[in-house]
Amino acid sequence: MSLDETVFSPDGLAEGSSTPLYLRLQERIRNAIEAGDLRPSDALPGERDIAQAMSVSRVTVRKALSGLVSAGLLEQRQGSGTFVARKPPMVEQPLSRLTSFSEDMRLRGLETTSRWLQREVSLCSTKESIHLALSPQDKVCRLRRLRFAGGVPMAIELATIPHKYLGDPEAVRTSLYAVLEAAGFKPVRALQRLSAANLTGSDAALLDVPAGSAVLSIERVSYLATNQPVEFTRSFYRGDTYDFVAELNLGQD
Repeated sequence: MSLDETVFSPDGLAEGSSTPLYLRLQERIRNAIEAGDLRPSDALPGERDIAQAMSVSRVTVRKALSGLVSAGLLEQRQGSGTFVARKPPMVEQPLSRLTSFSEDMRLRGLETTSRWLQREVSLCSTKESIHLALSPQDKVCRLRRLRFAGGVPMAIELATIPHKYLGDPEAVRTSLYAVLEAAGFKPVRALQRLSAANLTGSDAALLDVPAGSAVLSIERVSYLATNQPVEFTRSFYRGDTYDFVAELNLGQD
């Protein structure tokens, strides 16, 4: 990338301020991102080029860029360099409708993809047996995947289905609900619990956010028309991509 002289110039950077130089450089780059002079996915020049253009040390540049990476404004790709972070799509999700992730994103015109992290058949855990009304000897299918919308990682999802409703976890390619509906086990209602959580390092890496980032933790149990539980799902949704909305009515005395 060629140097943008309006961003990477020494003018005004070192004059009359007690603020550390790396913080002033951070502010210069941050303002350029907010003003649109540096756009999502734009590549930044190399550390050496920035240091020479702005008459600062590479240590100063490295420290400034590191702070912006931690803040989520920049991202560093191994072997490729430093880029302005892609802005994830904002999704407004109503709490009154039971839909799949694939359907939610399709309705918003976003292409969905998944990376499978786990697909297995195993004995149910204690927590799964309680939520799915199973005995400890019953088997379940576990489907854990990283969900993307528009190429951006949005959620980590672990769905557990009683084996009697889903015989082969490999049958799920995109939409779990589509597979269940085709088999005659379509969920018709669900109970959902939302809480706040902070991501561990491994989950944060999957969602491409700093470790400790705030997320929405969601547990959902979905039911068949016969009132039998058919799905127990635990998900982490990026806190910077989702707004959950509920319509409330004033109760009558």
